[in-house]
Amino acid sequence: MAEKLQKNFGPQIRKLRYHQGLTQEMFAARCTIRGMELSRATLSKVEARLRCVTDQELEVFAEALGVEIKVLYPAKRK
Repeated sequence: MAEKLQKNFGPQIRKLRYHQGLTQEMFAARCTIRGMELSRATLSKVEARLRCVTDQELEVFAEALGVEIKVLYPAKRK
């Protein structure tokens, strides 16, 4: 089964990372510890919405940030 790819999580990941006082390098290291090889450059592309995120990557991002996955979804516009 193919993973769903999406680009709209980057700004929320950046916001949460920033509020936790994490640099891109620090956050990438957290993801790597959790089994997902991630460079600072790749994280930069995710945050800038230049790279898609798989469902599996989204799980690791949420775990590394200590939040539920639903928190990473962008707010719905009215």
